[in-house]
Amino acid sequence: MMARAKQGFIHGAGAHRRTETDYMGVLLDTVTLDDWRDVVAGTLQLAKEGDPAARAWLAQYLVGKPETKAPTPLTVVVNQWAGRDPVAERLAQPLINRERYPDLHENDDWEESIRAAIAQELVRKLPIPETTEKRATAGDSGESAAVMARQLTK
Repeated sequence: MMARAKQGFIHGAGAHRRTETDYMGVLLDTVTLDDWRDVVAGTLQLAKEGDPAARAWLAQYLVGKPETKAPTPLTVVVNQWAGRDPVAERLAQPLINRERYPDLHENDDWEESIRAAIAQELVRKLPIPETTEKRATAGDSGESAAVMARQLTK
């Protein structure tokens, strides 16, 4: 028997597969902001009428899902007795680390300047999203986008 020559690592014919990006592109092309505004307004009305699924959906986008679990009642009581505040401790930890390990933080200002430069570049390169308010300026959208970009970078 003769061995077949290898054609590569992937066997078989390659066919285009739909990807999440393809579906998201169609979704963004089809659903306008006005359509989405109607969906959100309808959901808000259902939530006001007591629909738990509508309330949960709105809360998920407005407040977000909790990143951590709530502490147990025992943990809360022990922290109170010990005079500890976990939120204050969590907020203080970066400052403590900066003082305790200054060598690890000597480039923080440099890193922050890079973040600021990238943020400014994104403002210049990304299109300004539509807003619910009508623009008061009489100029074209390019002018108002430039005005908004300048305001964001200040």
